[in-house]
Amino acid sequence: MDVDLIFRIAAIGIIVSVLHQLLVRSGREEQAMLTTLAGLIVVLMILVKEISTLFETIKSIFGL
Repeated sequence: MDVDLIFRIAAIGIIVSVLHQLLVRSGREEQAMLTTLAGLIVVLMILVKEISTLFETIKSIFGL
């Protein structure tokens, strides 16, 4: 298991959460939502990359 991956995703979550709270408290709900969506997209991109690497490894193991 790649602990670095877990820490990267957790760090993104913490940063997005803090930014979301700051923006909501300053009356910028729309920017807060966009920040949350951007964080989600970044995490999904990281996960898609990791899944792609997994599938490439599986393909090479089975010679596909």
